[in-house]
Amino acid sequence: MTVHHNHARTYQELAHQVRLQGLYRPAAGRILLELAFHLCVGFGGLAIGITAGQAWIKAVGFLVSATGALGVTTNTHTSSHFATATHARINRFLTYFGYTFLFGTSANYWWHKHCVVHHPTPNLIGIDDDANLMPWFALNQKEFQSSKGLQRFFFRIQWLIVPLAIGLNVFNTQRQGWKFLLPLLLDRKKWKPTYGLDLGCLILHTTTWILLPMAFFAPLDVLKVYLVEMMLVGYAMFIAFAPAHYPVEAVFADASEKEADFVLRQTQTTVNFRTGWIGRLLCSGVDYQIEHHLFPSVTHVHYPELSRLVRKFCTDNDYPYRTLGWLEGVWKSLLIFRNPKPVLPNLVSRFSDPEKQLSMEAP
Repeated sequence: MTVHHNHARTYQELAHQVRLQGLYRPAAGRILLELAFHLCVGFGGLAIGITAGQAWIKAVGFLVSATGALGVTTNTHTSSHFATATHARINRFLTYFGYTFLFGTSANYWWHKHCVVHHPTPNLIGIDDDANLMPWFALNQKEFQSSKGLQRFFFRIQWLIVPLAIGLNVFNTQRQGWKFLLPLLLDRKKWKPTYGLDLGCLILHTTTWILLPMAFFAPLDVLKVYLVEMMLVGYAMFIAFAPAHYPVEAVFADASEKEADFVLRQTQTTVNFRTGWIGRLLCSGVDYQIEHHLFPSVTHVHYPELSRLVRKFCTDNDYPYRTLGWLEGVWKSLLIFRNPKPVLPNLVSRFSDPEKQLSMEAP
């Protein structure tokens, strides 16, 4: 069994090296320029999709719009970690703008679900909601084996339905956001001004993208455009965020592993994926998820440089560092709906046998 001696000290030494190389410095100007580019692509494509006469041109327009929307969501992901600018208010504003106003997702829900819960405990079953799609889909063998009757039958064929369900990603995060926010708004003891701001942005989202357009266009046409756009964004979110934690290489672990070695917990449950320069622009660092999970406050602009340090650190200290192709990562993310992954009771024992891990296939 591999034992990591003084893992906290070695990680702190890596963090010190990252700081010495200036990788904590912000890059607000470049990130805002990237955001502006994504917005232009997104709204330009949407305009084409709405106004074009021929169906194929409309389709191209909406696909271009979804591409821009992908860039906005990943760029906003950096802001949600307060890594875009040195001033917290700027990062908050960009998060409310990118997630709440544009896509109707509660920023406070995102901060809780993603930053507070997911990041410390990625892929820990029973804690990380990103790894829990029950009761609709079974991602791990425990969920599948505990099912019975019609639910068991559905889980056997879920891989046929999931390509359609992925398109509902945005609507699901909207629903979960309201479910998270409403009790906080109604509880006077827990109420904070940021919750009211969240509510205001959600109302502004509905007013701007649904109610106001209905004053100028047929309501059904407005709803159709909104549905198509948000469904395409749902697919874009899956291809950007799923490859980091869904492929079989990114293991599922028991909730008890929340006290395991921090670096091991992150590197065992997370993988990177390769993109070209266009993909790097669209992904805004979510293709470097190992680096992001180890240093979430480092802006994505520095991830390529940071990756050289992290890769060497993982190699020198016997931590896993896996990188998949982008299409490979998406395909393997879909495969777990056909073959749910096992839940490992002990990360260290699994890590001591990396060859077995890489060849792991769920029955």
